[in-house]
Amino acid sequence: MVFDKWQSNGNDYILVEEEGLPFELTPARIRLLCSRHLGVGSDGILLLSATFDRGCSGGMRVFNPDGSEDEMSGNGACQAAAYLNRLRGQAGGRVDLQTAAGPVHVEVALDGACRLYMGRASLRSRDFPSGPPDGRGVLRAAGADISFRHVFVGNPQCAIELARPLDSEAFQARARAIETHAQFPNRTNVSFWCRESEREISARIFERGVGETLSSTTGACGAAVAAVLAGVLSPLTVRMPGGDLDVEVDEQFSLVVRNCATHVFSGALSASLMDRLRCLGSSPLVGSSRSL
Repeated sequence: MVFDKWQSNGNDYILVEEEGLPFELTPARIRLLCSRHLGVGSDGILLLSATFDRGCSGGMRVFNPDGSEDEMSGNGACQAAAYLNRLRGQAGGRVDLQTAAGPVHVEVALDGACRLYMGRASLRSRDFPSGPPDGRGVLRAAGADISFRHVFVGNPQCAIELARPLDSEAFQARARAIETHAQFPNRTNVSFWCRESEREISARIFERGVGETLSSTTGACGAAVAAVLAGVLSPLTVRMPGGDLDVEVDEQFSLVVRNCATHVFSGALSASLMDRLRCLGSSPLVGSSRSL
């Protein structure tokens, strides 16, 4: 089985084409492939396929390291677009992807820079069913009362403004408790952000089914929408441990992100790892982060 490894600001994915898969991508197989000690190692798997949707270049499904499936990954979309251009012998160009969250459009420049059109964010969704129209809420997690704003950007985001960054222990404890909080029946992604200037915020992202990541485009977008609603000006820069993203948020919450995608390596799984994957057997995908 052949694959590609790509990354965007430290958020890395294994890219595989559906027609080349010798077996079903079950949760156990996904967990093994994403393991940084036993498998290839990544923040997830992008499964690329042909699509019959008119105007789309291909389909993209996103799988988390815990075996669950997500609706969308902005970093993943940039990597998939750059991969498809590379596959076609093109240095750049527009790629339209069909995802579980709907169509996503990516413009890839000759230098690998990407302009990602994320569509419109929403402050209400079925992922926060008790939420008011403005997405605001309060919850208790890890012994603290936390005010947040729910933002749906193809997947659910819980954006929390802080006066100063949390230490790592508090970040992990609160993020894990918020991810699985009862207010979010499908779990949620979590971003803690701080205002740095009138057009700049810093953020740490904890992704549903993944844990803390060096960067997340959807997480940055959720934080950016919350920040703009709190008075930060658009376009703004979101600074994350893996790198910076420039995000445009218009009055209708339409989102455009400037990003990048870098090819790390291509490879083929060893015979021994293939045997281990086959031995895991075939079972239905369970534990999905999304409900369609």
